[in-house]
Amino acid sequence: MKISLVAAIAQNNAIGKDNDLLWHLPADFKHFKITTSGHFILMGRKTFETFPKPLPNRTHLIITRQTDYSVPDNCFAFASVSDALQFAEQQNQEVIYVIGGGEIYKETINQADELVITHVNAKFEDADAFFPEIKSDWKMISEEFHKSDEKNNYDFTIMVYQK
Repeated sequence: MKISLVAAIAQNNAIGKDNDLLWHLPADFKHFKITTSGHFILMGRKTFETFPKPLPNRTHLIITRQTDYSVPDNCFAFASVSDALQFAEQQNQEVIYVIGGGEIYKETINQADELVITHVNAKFEDADAFFPEIKSDWKMISEEFHKSDEKNNYDFTIMVYQK
């Protein structure tokens, strides 16, 4: 099973503040939807709770320390990342997308086979969540630049890295 981390990160690796994104990039949301639809997505509880409802056409694997955490249909709660990955493997998933937050990214980056990173052309000094450093053992295999426009506040580049 391939593990792919999907994230939008600022130039200083910032990904969020107060359980929210730091920017509004509809073109990146569209890319995220296309990339993850029809797949299992793994996230921490706080990330899951930022959604108004579960994302359509995806199976949510939620990591939480709460033993009695109640989840809606097509969502599953796990005490650890390894339990969630084992479940996905048992369900014969070819790929699982890790979508945050910062602690979950830190825990999974060394197991990952692929990074799908939206590099946002800005710095956010007041962020409180960060993506781990992308080390040199990752090789960029594709990049797609998007210029800021009336809907997307910042220039950004979607890059795919593999080991």
